[in-house]
Formats: sequence, C-alpha cells, structure tokens
Amino acid sequence: MSSILSYLIDEKQSKRKGGLYHKTQVNLAYNSNRIEGSRLTEEQTRYIFETRTIGFKDEEAVPVDDIIETSNHFIAFDYLLDTVDKPFSNEIIKEFHRILKTGTSDAQKAWFAVGNWKKLANEAGGADTAKPENVETEMNKLWSWYYALPEIMFENIVEYHYRFEKIHPFQDGNGRVGRLILFRECLHNGIVPFIIDERHKQFYYRGLREFITVKGYLLDTCLSAQDVYKEWIRYFY
Repeated sequence: MSSILSYLIDEKQSKRKGGLYHKTQVNLAYNSNRIEGSRLTEEQTRYIFETRTIGFKDEEAVPVDDIIETSNHFIAFDYLLDTVDKPFSNEIIKEFHRILKTGTSDAQKAWFAVGNWKKLANEAGGADTAKPENVETEMNKLWSWYYALPEIMFENIVEYHYRFEKIHPFQDGNGRVGRLILFRECLHNGIVPFIIDERHKQFYYRGLREFITVKGYLLDTCLSAQDVYKEWIRYFY
C-alpha cells in the first residue's frame, strides 16, 4: 500500500493529468461536497481542478461557496498527502477544517470558528452531538481509544469516523473533514482508501445513524466503496 501512496505523491508532484491522483482529487471533492449539498456537477468539479477557472457556459449558476469549497478541497487533499506520514493529531484535523472553510461565507461570521472547535451547539441528522464545552474532552477520549488499539484495521478507521461524526467537533464541515480523515488514515495504515459515492448517501447516512446497533451497514458501504477504488488502482497502477 505504501507504493500506492508513493504513486499518488509522485503524480501530485509531477502535476500529471489523467491519472489516479487526478481522478481521486476530482471524485473525492465532488462526492464529499455533493453529499453536503453542493450543486456543482462532477464535470464542473473536474473543470475547476484542471483549469483553475469557473467559466461554466449555458449551465445553471452555482453558489460561490460551492466553488470555493471545491477549490479548497483540492488544497486539503494535497495537505493530506504532504502530511500523511506524520502522527495523526488534532492539529491536522483542525488544519483540514481551516483549509476547507477559508474564504467561505461561514468564515465571515464572528461565531464561526474556522480551524477550531465549535462555539455553538449543533445537531447531526437531528441527533445531539457533543456540546461545545465538551468537544476537547470528547476528542481526547477518542484519541485514547484510537491509539490504544494494538493495530489499526479497516473496521477501526470506520468506527473512528462514526465516533468523530457523533462528536461533530466543528460548527460545519464535519462530514468533509471526516471523509478526508477516512482517506488519510487508510493510506497512513497501509489500507486501500475509498471515496463514499454521493449516490450512496442514504446508505452512508443510515450506516452512521445505526452504527451502534448494526455496524455492518456502514462497514458494507465503506467496503463497497473500497472495491471501487481497488478497481481504479488496478487500472492506473
């Protein structure tokens, strides 16, 4: 798996188009943002990545934030590759959030903490999350569990994702940060990474919602996504 990581980094550094890095950037940004309600199409996402421009002719206008967050996502993925060999930490998580939300309308709000834990209580899918004053403690508990594992396996990374989303440590952007973490921790631990397809959003949400009672829902969704990425690896590598 380290060879796939090296391959992605080499393609990034060489600015190669049309390879695994290129496909990963476009698909991860498109699907992760689309899950959160972005109106950008996959073709528009690809256009932004390839040209760094936004001239969409004869197409419906899209919110500026969708464009900014897509462009930011490309930067966040590069940051992921640049730091994947470093120990996982709250600092890396907060940097993901800072990169993703910089320049958005949320960043203009005094109560919105870009690159820091939330200041106001929020919900996730109608469910309670950690209160702002408890986020640091809950994140530390999550670290204690994660780093006590004798070996980090695929199932552990998926469970980490569930626990992270349950805490919901940021005011907004938790899903996108969480899915970047999924990809990062798979690469970091020598596991084939994966991208949740927005077409499977309802299965993904059900998996998160019912994880405590039926872990298999989320695991099966993630394993199915991993199978797709394995096919990409076989094609490009």
